[in-house]
Amino acid sequence: MTRTILLTAGGTGGHLFPAQALASELVRRGYTVDLATDARVGEMGRDFPARQTHVVASATLSGRSPVALARTLWRLARGTLQARSILSRVKPDAVVGFGGYPTFPPMFAAYLSGIPTVLHEANAVMGRANRMLAKRAVAIATSFPLQGAGVSDLRARMIRTGNPVRDAVLAAVRTYVPASPGERFELLVFGGSQGARFFSDIMPEALQCLEAPVRARLRLVQQCRPEDLERVRAACEALGVEAELAPFFADMPERIANAHLVVCRSGASSVSELAVIGRPSILVPLPHALDNDQGRNAEVLSAAGGAWPLAQSEIDGPRLAGLLSELMEAPGRLAAAADAAREAGRPDAVRRLADLVEHVAARKPISALAAADNRDGDFS
Repeated sequence: MTRTILLTAGGTGGHLFPAQALASELVRRGYTVDLATDARVGEMGRDFPARQTHVVASATLSGRSPVALARTLWRLARGTLQARSILSRVKPDAVVGFGGYPTFPPMFAAYLSGIPTVLHEANAVMGRANRMLAKRAVAIATSFPLQGAGVSDLRARMIRTGNPVRDAVLAAVRTYVPASPGERFELLVFGGSQGARFFSDIMPEALQCLEAPVRARLRLVQQCRPEDLERVRAACEALGVEAELAPFFADMPERIANAHLVVCRSGASSVSELAVIGRPSILVPLPHALDNDQGRNAEVLSAAGGAWPLAQSEIDGPRLAGLLSELMEAPGRLAAAADAAREAGRPDAVRRLADLVEHVAARKPISALAAADNRDGDFS
């Protein structure tokens, strides 16, 4: 008998990458997997192992005018009708949501249709869409200990699985070998799946502030938005810095594994991949986030000893250059941070989440699993 799971995720890497990891594991276990997402999926959905990808209407709720709010609610309602039609055709045994407003229509439609749902929260603070769905989910899988109002009311259905990472991340895991002072130093800079203009602005300034012998050691790999590529490339060439720049690196896990140090945002997928691969990082949380989710994610890896968080508002070229110089001359500190990051990683997260999804799809009660997880962190 065909067993089918519908996964639903927002069209960004932070939502799609853990969904892709789970899809690969479920396919290995003999399931058919479909994906419901939004139109942003683009290049990132190319390798998603889904039988079919369904694009549903969605919109983000925000404090806008009554007309805009009504338009948003209409799009979510239309997406829910689309999702109910998809569910009637696909007939999934369970629906798994990974956050973002595009998950709302399929997850709510599953609730209306009596199909069990699993909600995965990648961050240390539950996102707004997930908060709207949490009370209707059979199980809530978490990556970190959740913080925030209302969490205690969900405890009986919460299972800490960790954040699944893609097969390519697991394949990239290898021992960290620090660069001795004077040796070539691999620096990786990226800003999440959509890139970050801030890094394109700050890195040329920081490179300018480095002493010439330090700058000469660097090989920079940086993700830049297309409109920023030429000015960052020109700055690197003027400073004599070897640089590889691109809007998107399809082999990002391998790039992380090759790096001696990573500078990046602290989205849940980035933090999870850094931890599983075991690489030291300077984390710059996305500012102005409603719930400071990236700040909380960075705190988790920092507390483990694997990262140095810096608020974007507190960074300028000289400060970043000073920290880079300090760490480049301290291979022992970098190696210790790499080990600490690796200790914080959960490479078995995809197995744990797949086990939970199978449990829910079989309509078994999760009370015993949640009790075991709250007691000792392991339900296997």
